Amino acid sequence: MKQSAVVVGATGGIGQALVRRIAADPQFDMCWATSRAGAPVPGAQAVALDLQDDASLQALGERIGQGPPPTLIVVATGVLHDGKSPERAYRQLDRDHLERDFRINAIGPALVARSLLPLMPRDRRAVFAALSARVGSISDNRLGGWHAYRASKAALNMILRNLAIEMARTHPLAVVAGLHPGTVDTHMSAPFQKGVAPERLFSPEAAAEHLLGVLAGLTPSDTGGVFAWDGARIPS
Repeated sequence: MKQSAVVVGATGGIGQALVRRIAADPQFDMCWATSRAGAPVPGAQAVALDLQDDASLQALGERIGQGPPPTLIVVATGVLHDGKSPERAYRQLDRDHLERDFRINAIGPALVARSLLPLMPRDRRAVFAALSARVGSISDNRLGGWHAYRASKAALNMILRNLAIEMARTHPLAVVAGLHPGTVDTHMSAPFQKGVAPERLFSPEAAAEHLLGVLAGLTPSDTGGVFAWDGARIPS
């Protein structure tokens, strides 16, 4: 049976690496690679997508619905700084910063799910995953700070759990999961790499290999969980 894969955020460091690996995987007949500009990606079908535009999200679903059903969807988008440094104290809380992080880190993946989950097959294994973060764990939070990022990733984790519960009713073989890639050598992590042990600073290619390996090992009993790059489940 034919099947496709979708990578949302295909021009980011991890997204590009994911596309390269997936596009080379013979189990997939097609790999869709989305970005705001719809930039060409070797081996993949490029699609323009603006996560903050409902018409663009609807068009994405219509476009992908014309091809083989997606059995792997990875949302590799996210924002941490880009002009707004993570807050170290509550006095730095800012409305625009909070709203920006929630729009991109939580609302964006949720609306991607709204557009693409209906396209996933019901009679075989299918996976919907989004890049989350260990700092989105409420019970694991010992340091505080990074209010907007932490809260938006915690919200994403709750959305993924909700999606997992709902999908289990109609797609019993589906897996919905969050992924923590660790510290990856990309623009997003560049200001925060000081003190990271060299063996724990991953290249995008290594991160993609880790994450796809984790996804390959998940079963429907894991759905709704958030998993680190090494397969360990992160507490909620």
